[in-house]
Amino acid sequence: MIQSPDVKYQQEIERVYEFDQEQVFRFWDELTKHEKIELLKQISTIDFKLMSKLSHDVVNNTDEISSEKILDIADIISLNERKEEESEALKIGENLLRQGKMAAFLVSGGQGTRLGYDGPKGMYPVTPVKRKSLFQLHTEKLIATGNKYENQIPWFIMTSETNHDQTVKFFKQSNYFGYDESNIVFFNQEMIPAVDKNGKFILDAKHHIFTNPNGHGGSLNALWKSGAIEKMQLLGIEYIFYFQVDNVLAEICDPVYLGYHVKHGSEMSNKVVRKAFPAEKMGVICKINGKTGLVEYSDLPEKDMYATNPDGSLKYWGGSIAIHIFDVDFVIKENTGGFKLPYHVAHKSIPYLNENGEMIKPQDMNGIKFESFVFDALLDTEKSISVEVERNQEFSPLKNKEGLDSPKTVKQDLCNLYGGWLESSGIEVPKDKAGNVTTDIEINPLFALNEADLKNKNITVDKVKSDLYLE
Repeated sequence: MIQSPDVKYQQEIERVYEFDQEQVFRFWDELTKHEKIELLKQISTIDFKLMSKLSHDVVNNTDEISSEKILDIADIISLNERKEEESEALKIGENLLRQGKMAAFLVSGGQGTRLGYDGPKGMYPVTPVKRKSLFQLHTEKLIATGNKYENQIPWFIMTSETNHDQTVKFFKQSNYFGYDESNIVFFNQEMIPAVDKNGKFILDAKHHIFTNPNGHGGSLNALWKSGAIEKMQLLGIEYIFYFQVDNVLAEICDPVYLGYHVKHGSEMSNKVVRKAFPAEKMGVICKINGKTGLVEYSDLPEKDMYATNPDGSLKYWGGSIAIHIFDVDFVIKENTGGFKLPYHVAHKSIPYLNENGEMIKPQDMNGIKFESFVFDALLDTEKSISVEVERNQEFSPLKNKEGLDSPKTVKQDLCNLYGGWLESSGIEVPKDKAGNVTTDIEINPLFALNEADLKNKNITVDKVKSDLYLE
């Protein structure tokens, strides 16, 4: 066993040997003093008991073994059903927002790699006219919502090891886009080691163990470990609005949604849209062995994917758009006595250092990553609800460089949204045969947060003839 004069670091070294991961010290004698400390610091962040269990399950092929899932239709509050409760839900939600009972929680750990963009995805410019970033767009929506309810909403932003510093720097350089700096909390998502087929950690540098984010489910654990939940409690916050950075149409801290959540006594709620076609790559809300949950599109059996109701409509139609509301008490429950969510395995090709210290980029799936999924928390609730929303009003994610869910499609969806608002105010908007707006239109959320706000504005334009920006 290698030795360190520092008692704290020696304890970390002993843990490595205790859990049979001493291969991480393969290049110890070649490391500088600084590199040795960096490696030991990383080791100190690893939950060895958890990794031992996960590795054991993988090596012994016991990971994710469960009884067969029996699926059935889940209860979803459809658009037609919403008409009966809408006004009451709105009043409940607006009252809670005025009381400062909700926090916004943005999951923003991703990079813009798939977009061909070098930097955090949230920095990517998306708006049609001013080319504002995702971060700025979301910030302005939150400022507008806070102004409307005379209570600025505390904003918690989860980053990752790869983009934390860039994200914080971007906000600071942009003067937080007008948000009160003291009302924004940045914190990191936890990273977790991957393992090889023998359950051993993988070195991607002589003084660094390969790790990956622990999945969006880890966001609930990060809220707890970072102290965010404790801060929310001190502020009297009872509800958390969860959304992901890439959805340009996200209606952040929607009072109607909050009203439904509270009215129905839900611990965790979902927004869903109707799937465009059976094989669309969306997780679907359904009952799993009698309990409302979500099945990923990749795990949905083909017979269920294409199953229909007697009237010919799709049986499992409720596609999740990754927008949730959580009770603060529920997040506490998910973390008390240890984090509750299970880990899923993904077999991946992971670059590694061989015994000669050479970087190898394997062609085969040589490694196993572990991730938790936030929607698994549904199965831990005593009560949850799902609410249908209009896709063209609330869901347009930015994921790909070209084609579906690309910069081109999100820009068009924003133009269509703003164009629809203008039309409802009696303003003529140019469109093509498919109904898409043919000129660039952008409305600053601080000018009008939604269609109703715009109708209350005195707009002198009666026809849109060229690019338009309202502020």
